[in-house]
Amino acid sequence: MRLRLRQLWVCYWLNFKVMAMSPFEGLLSIVFPLMFATSALLVYRVENDPNAMLYAGLGAAVMGVWTAMMVPAATLLSRERWAGTLELVVAAPTPFSMVLLPSTLAMATLGLYSVVATMIWDWLVFGIELHIASWPLFVLSLAMACVTVAMLGFLFSVTAVRYRTSWALGAALEYPGWLLCGFLVPLGLLPDVLQPLSWSLAPTWAMAAIRESASGGSPWGDLAVCLALGIAYAALGSYLSRRLVDSARRNATLALT
Repeated sequence: MRLRLRQLWVCYWLNFKVMAMSPFEGLLSIVFPLMFATSALLVYRVENDPNAMLYAGLGAAVMGVWTAMMVPAATLLSRERWAGTLELVVAAPTPFSMVLLPSTLAMATLGLYSVVATMIWDWLVFGIELHIASWPLFVLSLAMACVTVAMLGFLFSVTAVRYRTSWALGAALEYPGWLLCGFLVPLGLLPDVLQPLSWSLAPTWAMAAIRESASGGSPWGDLAVCLALGIAYAALGSYLSRRLVDSARRNATLALT
């Protein structure tokens, strides 16, 4: 167990340093969420409702974690193929899922840059003061959002591996996720047919816990559901990764040809 935890930490830290030092990923993890948050808050500002601005300000800050995950997770295995390292990763004695999981955790952690940057941007540009009733619960809820988004990205990275232009799939799902997870609009405004889909997404519950923590409510129920969904994502992703490797070995389809 100690060796496995060390492997997770080393892989996570190396991936995080590479992403954080990348001019593309490091800069865009801040710039893109600020652009999207500005667009959303300009729409909400028309109503001149401070409560609505606070609602949108919190959601705009957290949706950067989702943005930092979707396209990179969708292209995670494709990038390994393009670099010619996918065969080496699969052949390594470390389980395949234990190599992918630290990468998606690093992506989600990088999204915390955008959370801090967006909260400062909300205050400086739009005058939104995010009053947090319980900072410990708020930080816990935010950490849970990052972890469960990483688990969802891990599952998504496995299922998107056979899609040649998987970056387009990730980009296509990025914006609907803002609505389905309740970042910008209350879930009650969504059509009834979409609400069960929203409930199946862990970030929906993490966002609810974040708002409860900020307002002084109890986030524990939302956090429990969020954690259960995150564990389910991790278990399903681990199972699919094993099936993927077995199928690729049988059909000799690891190489990008």
